[in-house]
Amino acid sequence: MAQSVTTIQVDKSVLSELKKAKEYPEQSYNTLLQRMIALYKRAKERNQYDDFLHQIQQSKMKELWDNKEDEAWENA
Repeated sequence: MAQSVTTIQVDKSVLSELKKAKEYPEQSYNTLLQRMIALYKRAKERNQYDDFLHQIQQSKMKELWDNKEDEAWENA
């Protein structure tokens, strides 16, 4: 099965950065972009997980820190 190929336009500055990002000189831009996409997806998933944990922890921290016992010690 033949692959479908397209051409995209990028600024010369983007092309320059892509060249610098290659892991080895013969690496194709297609391979480089596939790797970048995979890394981006993993980072995005991790950030969503971190945000989820942060939301869960917020309510528990509020419960731990906003209590009458601590307020009594502050005014002692």
